[in-house]
This record gives sequence, structure tokens and C-alpha cells, in this order.
Amino acid sequence: MSGPDPEALATAILDDPGTVRGRAAMSRAITLMESTRTDHRVAARKLYALLSPHAGGAVRVGISGAPGAGKSTLIESLGCTLTAAGHRVGVLAVDPSSSRTGGSVLGDKTRMPRLSGEPNAYIRPSPNAGTLGGVARATAQAITVLEAAGFDVVIVETVGVGQSETTVAAMVDTFLLLTLSRTGDQLQGIKKGVIELADVIAVNKSDGEHLIEAGATARELGGAVRLVRGRDGWVPPVLTCSGMTGAGLPELWVAVSAHRDDLGSVGLAAKRAAQQIDLTWALVRDELDQRLRRSAGISAIRDTITASVGDGRLSAAAAADQLLAAYDAQ
Repeated sequence: MSGPDPEALATAILDDPGTVRGRAAMSRAITLMESTRTDHRVAARKLYALLSPHAGGAVRVGISGAPGAGKSTLIESLGCTLTAAGHRVGVLAVDPSSSRTGGSVLGDKTRMPRLSGEPNAYIRPSPNAGTLGGVARATAQAITVLEAAGFDVVIVETVGVGQSETTVAAMVDTFLLLTLSRTGDQLQGIKKGVIELADVIAVNKSDGEHLIEAGATARELGGAVRLVRGRDGWVPPVLTCSGMTGAGLPELWVAVSAHRDDLGSVGLAAKRAAQQIDLTWALVRDELDQRLRRSAGISAIRDTITASVGDGRLSAAAAADQLLAAYDAQ
């Protein structure tokens, strides 16, 4: 059975983006880009090169927040608002992969039934492949697929744990942080590093009996942001919204647009150029990781090294040196 044909996939994506054929090609293309098979990775690089000249025109937004912050509900409401306004919206949801089995939840399409049914929307849940390099490679290339297919808004949802926020922030134009009121010590619960990454902050689930509390939380967060980020340059606005009712979502999109306006065409081009350089090195690290895993020299001594480290006869540093020497010698 022959492997994926990059030229055929590119043609279908570029020529028939709104058809069943085009959407099927998009799905196959992203699956190809997520694959760790050597032949698939070669094909994925060819496809990426074919699609890249047709990409780059979308508004790229990363959305993160702790589990339970309502990311999927907000993305669905925001996505439906944008498609109603004539936009084509692609959503890439990076789900956590198990470090033991490689499995992931991949439940975002189930959590976004309305948006899934929109003809001008496309939702792709993707495992994070267990490594940040895997996230960078698969997600950045998936953004290119969506942009080449004519999607003018691409939303990347992160798992909201670990360092994936940093990885996703390095491939979008605007990074949106979702938080909640009524969580207790909410200012202490948000990592300073995430505040430093955020371009827009929103207190979600601002509805019903929590409306007043959400407003108070937003004011407190606004003070914290000014303390952390200072007053020079772009100061992330702190807004309230409700993914459930849709309240505050138009203002949220205005804030995203204002951030892009603040960057300007020169600033946006410089940011994306820097992101491409970061992606280059992420791809190098990911490829080296795969080559180490496939190395015959390492496979020959892996079990012995593992046993020696496990019973204390060999230090981790010495083991690493021996593994690298085996890789270099092949």
C-alpha cells in the first residue's frame, strides 16, 4: 500500500477547501504531520513546503487556562460568534498524552457540538505527543494546513498544565489566559510566568450570582498585571466574559484585535519571524529525539545501561555519556 501523496493532499487542500474532499485532505494532512514514522515525517516536510507559501494570513490566538476554566465552552461560543460574522475558524486542541500508553483524551469535539456542526469551522483534537517538541512540530504545521485551506482565524487551545503554554505562545499572535473568580487566592494560583506570556486575560464564567465577584477578580488581576508587566508597551487588558451566555465575547475579540493593531504589520512580521527561528530549533530537537529512539547503537546497550543505573552501578551522568557515545559511533 502506497504512502501519503503530499502533492495530492496539497492540491485537495488548496483547490477544494470547503468540500468534503478538501476537509478529508486536511484531516489526513494533519494526521501525517503528527506521525512519528520516518517516511511520514519526510512526506510531512514536503507537504509543509508545498502549503507554506499559501499560509500566514490568519489571526492566530492561543487560549490557555487551568482545567475547569471553561476553555472549550468559551471557544465554542467565540467560534460560533466569529463564523456568524463571516469568519472561517479552525480550532486545534492540544490534549494531554499519557507518558505510559501514549493515549490522550481527545474530547474537544464532544465538548463543542455546536461549533462542530458549523460548515465554516473545523475542530482538530490532537495529542501532545508526550514532548514539547512534538507539540511544536505537529501544531505549527497544522496551523499552516488550516491557513492554506483558507481559515482566517486559528485558535490553539492548550492543556493548561506544564510548559505547553510557553510552546503554544511561541506560535500564535495573541495569547489569551482564562481564569475564574471564586477559586480562592486566585492571584496566587496563577503562575507569574503565564501572566508574563498573556496578551489578554479574561475572567470566565462571569454570569449569574458570580457576576460581581468576577468583576472584583478582574480588578485585582489588573493590578497584578500592571505590577508584573509595568506600564511600558502593551499592558494586557483584564476582561470578564461568559462562555455559557456569550456575554463579553465581542469585547474579548476587540481586545484581541487591539493587540494585533498594537503589534502593527512590522511587529507582527518580526514576531512571526522569531517564532519561525524558535520552531526551527524545536524541530531539530524533536528530530534528534526521534533519531536517538531509533538508533541501533543505543538499542544494543539500552537494557544493560538501564539495569546498571537501576541497581546503582552506574550514575545517570555516566549512563548518558555512554548512550551518546553509542549514538555518535554508529
